[in-house]
Amino acid sequence: MSTPIGNLRDITLRALDTLRAAELVLAEDTRTTRRLFDAYGITTPLRPYHDHNGATARPSILEALEGGAIYALVSDAGTPLISDPGYKLVREARERGINVCPVPGASALLAALAGAGLPTDRFLFAGFLPQKSAARQRALGELGQTRATLILYETGPRLLAALEDIATSLGSREVSVARELTKLFEEFRTGPVADLITHYREAGAPRGEIVLLIGPPDEAAQTSPEAIDTALRDALTEHRTKDAASLVAERFGLPRKEVYARALSLKDDTP
Repeated sequence: MSTPIGNLRDITLRALDTLRAAELVLAEDTRTTRRLFDAYGITTPLRPYHDHNGATARPSILEALEGGAIYALVSDAGTPLISDPGYKLVREARERGINVCPVPGASALLAALAGAGLPTDRFLFAGFLPQKSAARQRALGELGQTRATLILYETGPRLLAALEDIATSLGSREVSVARELTKLFEEFRTGPVADLITHYREAGAPRGEIVLLIGPPDEAAQTSPEAIDTALRDALTEHRTKDAASLVAERFGLPRKEVYARALSLKDDTP
């Protein structure tokens, strides 16, 4: 069941009815959900259900559901199971023939997509990127071949490094940083990734929860020989030849041997 991502008014009438009618609400963090309950006078008992206790909590939950109990599952904010715990419970419930009813509502990734001004006809949600730069660049190289707007979750302290890795792995892409969605200081900052890098280098790490969106590649520009050479030169400044070739090959969807040969040629031409 979806709960507000910031503004407590973003709750549906059906969600309120369901929370009141349930015998028990399974919450990622009961303290967070308690604030929502207090705002709407909901007194349904709360029980924690999260990644750390899921394996031990599921058997008794499933047993109760098989016995006819009516439980609701919520995350801290937004739609549960989207970068939140819960899918294993839903899967096992369905395997046992237990009815599962989604109650739709607020979603950070959809709110960000609606407000960013990037293409919406095709999009891919990929959760959080790896924390380390090398792994992050590999992940971006793989994701970057998708002809769709990419939607990611990111933290303020890691945002600048993520933007720099986007520039290294994907070249010049339009990017949007959606921050504090539905809250008092909601902000969208959209533009070429180089412009956003300049901004956050000067402004410092932003506060609040962040959705990071990356526009789809310009197919004609991205696959030109000039674009490939530019990407290789940039990658060669930070990586060994083999690693640089691998990153660029993943980014453009090209054979690694061909890109490696081109990288060697560019190194030989460098004065």
